[in-house]
Amino acid sequence: MKTMQRGFTLIELMIVVAIIGILAAIAIPAYQDYTIRAQVTEGATLMDGVKVAMQDYYAQHGSWPTSLTATDAALGLNFTGPMTGQYVSAVATPGNGEIVATYGNRANTKIATFTLAIYAALDGNGDIVWICGLQTLPGGATTQGGAPGLTTIPFAKYLPRNCQS
Repeated sequence: MKTMQRGFTLIELMIVVAIIGILAAIAIPAYQDYTIRAQVTEGATLMDGVKVAMQDYYAQHGSWPTSLTATDAALGLNFTGPMTGQYVSAVATPGNGEIVATYGNRANTKIATFTLAIYAALDGNGDIVWICGLQTLPGGATTQGGAPGLTTIPFAKYLPRNCQS
């Protein structure tokens, strides 16, 4: 008489556990990279609003502001306070058409204290071209003082696609 097998054998269970372990080993680092890229994108999004204000300031004054919060129209953009986000501890404009987002607050430790920068360049027609992260200057454009070295995020894979070289 044949007996019916009930449940799984030990070998079958060990194979399932091994497969789950392999999938987890692949998925967890990919998910972590994804979340870091999302955190870096927050800085780029915060800087977009500053870019518009800086372009207006440059059009009116012919120079770049040196402060986001200065109420003196000759120096700053008159933002009501420091710009921060969930992962960005500060957004600043040190002058020369640069905008720098510093990561902190709840940011992943792989990007905490690092910066993402965008800076202005002028093309041959005098139009403003924004250079983000590790991008190089387009032909015929001249920088207003910024450089790719302002972005200190350790790996290009964490930068938004439009900020990679």
